[in-house]
Amino acid sequence: MSLLDFSSDVFIAAFFLYSGSFMLFTTAIMGRKWSGRKPEEHTARWGRIAFIVSSLGLICHLAYFITRWAGSGHIPVSNMYEFMTFLSMMVMVAFTVIFSIYRKIILGVFAVPISIIIMAYAAVFPQEVQPLIPSLKSIYLNIHVTLAALGESFFAVGFAAGLMYLLRTVNFAGKEKNDRKQQRLVEFTLFSIIVIIGFLGSVFAFRGAGYETVFVRSNVTIDSPGQGDSTIEKVSYKMPPIVAPYHSEIESFQPFLGMKKPLFEAPSWMNGVNAGRKFNTVLWSLISGLLLYGILRLAVRKPLGRAIHPVLDGIDENDLDEITYRAIAIGFPIFTLGALIFAMIWAQVAWGRFWGWDPKEVWALVTWLFYSAYLHLRLARGWQGRKSAWLAVLGFLVVMFTLVGVNLVIAGLHSYAGTD
Repeated sequence: MSLLDFSSDVFIAAFFLYSGSFMLFTTAIMGRKWSGRKPEEHTARWGRIAFIVSSLGLICHLAYFITRWAGSGHIPVSNMYEFMTFLSMMVMVAFTVIFSIYRKIILGVFAVPISIIIMAYAAVFPQEVQPLIPSLKSIYLNIHVTLAALGESFFAVGFAAGLMYLLRTVNFAGKEKNDRKQQRLVEFTLFSIIVIIGFLGSVFAFRGAGYETVFVRSNVTIDSPGQGDSTIEKVSYKMPPIVAPYHSEIESFQPFLGMKKPLFEAPSWMNGVNAGRKFNTVLWSLISGLLLYGILRLAVRKPLGRAIHPVLDGIDENDLDEITYRAIAIGFPIFTLGALIFAMIWAQVAWGRFWGWDPKEVWALVTWLFYSAYLHLRLARGWQGRKSAWLAVLGFLVVMFTLVGVNLVIAGLHSYAGTD
């Protein structure tokens, strides 16, 4: 067995161990009312087991990282699959650090799934080892990417604690205008997470079924009067095409639930060869997310926030607020070093300038400014509790757009990190 085969096996083992630890953390919290032991004893016992299992998963994840590095000859963070697998590992590192400090079992119920979702998202991309392009052959790749990902991982734990704080403190039985506003915002946050899970479910379902539809499009580039150069562009859909690429024809179409052609064509301003496919993916994400959200609502017969709220009974809200702040306070200087300082040094070495307004650079700066504002408002203005929690939640949404939206949607010098 080669190192790369072994790395794939231990990565899968890490995924299942994380999933098992999540279920054990959930058992520690949910099962305390039905166990024969005292609730505190039940929670502590199952919480210890869950943490051991998550730690074993992290060991497997580290083994994946080391063996893939050895097998590929370079640090495995050079494409979206490798970066997302590394980010999910760093989330577990950050979780392990914060859990070791505060020993809050409930944190595992919210933080571990973030790593699981990121690992599942990584599996969407090609997993083959790819040679480094010239601009990535630098020691600064190791420093810049690893520190940036570690900082973002602590932001992820801060997001989990902030969301827990909101679920713990929002008055879901309240009828006042502010109470209803807070309820809707929390529910929208949970729905956004479910949309991501729905997207992953749709991708793996259609991939497992071997679905594929292909469109072709002719483009004519005019070189001089009376002359032109015609090119044929092909785009492959791995999900049923609700929307076809702009001004395209069907080369092959695989029917789905009676659908024999796309429902409509992408608007003219979506003229890129992959724009229609990406728009189609967004639509399927919303459809699958709405379906999954509806099923969960029917199962619990109430808004999800209201259903989760009792689970956090007895949790000290001040502890959650403290965890949110500490996680972000730890992550901020690490992110500053990785995503800004060493990134600018690497940009100077690779491209001859410290700053160039590349989309990834801009959004890394936006992320840094947002968390700078968070720490300023927290320390100078005394923004604690609910205000702090909402900033932690919004901040991680900015992080995810920087990682996913910029890499996959906006073209730029960092586009090598994304894979269509």
